[in-house]
Amino acid sequence: MSNVTQPPSSAADSGGNGESAALAPAAGGAVAASGASPTFSPLYQQIKQLITQSLQSGEWKPGEMIPSEMELAGRYKVSQGTVRKAIDELASENLVMRRQGKGTFVTTHHEYGVQFRFLRLHPDEGEIHYPKNSVLECKRTRAPAEIARLLDLKTGDSVVQIRRVQFFSGEPIVLDEIWLPGTAFKGLTAERLTEWKGPMYALFEGEFGTRMIRAKEKIRAVAADAATAAILSVEEGAPLLSVERVSFTFGDRPVEVRRGLYVTAHHFYQNDLS
Repeated sequence: MSNVTQPPSSAADSGGNGESAALAPAAGGAVAASGASPTFSPLYQQIKQLITQSLQSGEWKPGEMIPSEMELAGRYKVSQGTVRKAIDELASENLVMRRQGKGTFVTTHHEYGVQFRFLRLHPDEGEIHYPKNSVLECKRTRAPAEIARLLDLKTGDSVVQIRRVQFFSGEPIVLDEIWLPGTAFKGLTAERLTEWKGPMYALFEGEFGTRMIRAKEKIRAVAADAATAAILSVEEGAPLLSVERVSFTFGDRPVEVRRGLYVTAHHFYQNDLS
């Protein structure tokens, strides 16, 4: 396996079901040795990796129900407890979602709850709601050095650059500049973005096969320059929240750089830490 640890010292270390991690089947039916001397990850981690591979390959698409724990246990020849522990971790990473009495489903950016996982701006009063978008620009260009570094590309590689304004309750609140790898987003245009009425990540998932799994952000306070102030209807020099996000898909591959400027006169940015 690609992520390996030292061999477990007890059955509890291997998944809590008395199964040996050395017996866990891989994609070809057996766990492959890594290098000259084999080492093993805990059994439930191996099952988690196999399920993740099926998610990444599209065997189970976003919104679809995955096989039951019993079916997966039979498929991988392990106990249901081992499968359950693997699915617990996948659920904690928001790759799958359990629905009481229905089963386990692949998460999708189309779901209401998932939409707000990456939307962290909340109004001071009232309920959080999804903004309306106005696309200012969408063009194919060459990656500047810093963007290329963040997207794990080469300077000058093809990228898609998007500029948009997000309106909350009719007020311009967020100015976004978004950079995407050009090879992964062929055919993305300003017209398509304007036609799309849902979350942008749902469009990326449904039409370009790119799911945002996790993101890391840098947040700082900045002053609005003249151009930004005009777009966001604030005074030049007004305080703004700057949020730089790098979003990752399967395999921890970076697929988006987003730089947003936020008006927080009547909104706050919330992160839930666990």
